[in-house]
Amino acid sequence: MTETPPAITTLRDLQRLTPARVGLGRSGASVPTAAWLGFALDHARARDAVHALFDEAALAAQLGALGLSVQSVRSRVRDRHDYLVRPDLGRQLDPQALPGLQDCAGQGADVVLVVADGLSPQAVQQRVPSVLAHLLPRLAAAGLTVGPAVVACGARVALGDQIGAALGARLVVVLIGERPGLSVPASLGAYLTYGPRPGRTDAERNCVSNIHAAGLSDQQAAQRIAWLVREGLARQLTGVALKDDSMLEAAAGALGALPPG
Repeated sequence: MTETPPAITTLRDLQRLTPARVGLGRSGASVPTAAWLGFALDHARARDAVHALFDEAALAAQLGALGLSVQSVRSRVRDRHDYLVRPDLGRQLDPQALPGLQDCAGQGADVVLVVADGLSPQAVQQRVPSVLAHLLPRLAAAGLTVGPAVVACGARVALGDQIGAALGARLVVVLIGERPGLSVPASLGAYLTYGPRPGRTDAERNCVSNIHAAGLSDQQAAQRIAWLVREGLARQLTGVALKDDSMLEAAAGALGALPPG
């Protein structure tokens, strides 16, 4: 029997359900000091998240421990300031990185994983190893081959199109730090593109977002990504034409496992 959720009758009830700033109160013409200081702290955390260092070597070692072959590449951005003001350069691979990728192109793979710093490098450091630890067994169980994991610095989502095309991947999964917010400074997103090649649009991608401690768990994210990978390859498409029905499949499986009667 499903329990009825508690009624929301006060602002305090609503505050327990969301990290959003609701019911802050008032002190004269402004908000209370505690609310203002909390806002300032969260704003500082968000700014720090954008400028956090990306430890490529440590991440590569963690991915290697999962049994992945790892390559490191950079986009055409020169530094973090360049990354923030020139998003276009973050979508283009450093020409010096291309020959190394092309040397592996003959291997081919169903899936290539791109791990990119994005706008929250700390989210990538914190979440990617765990997400992949849950994801890789699911891909193996589906009989899918996984190519090299490519650690990309100074990357935007679309950089995965060029990387996937260079490696001859059927589908690319880009795990990238999402734009920090005032409630969540370290959130991971996963973007999936079938038939990656330069010129793909966001309408041709699927996104699994809000992977963080208070959002989608690493295991839940891996389940959704695996479902989208499997269905994307089977239907030979991703994007607006591929709806994420992974939760419906999981619910149907749970009902099927119930004893009769």
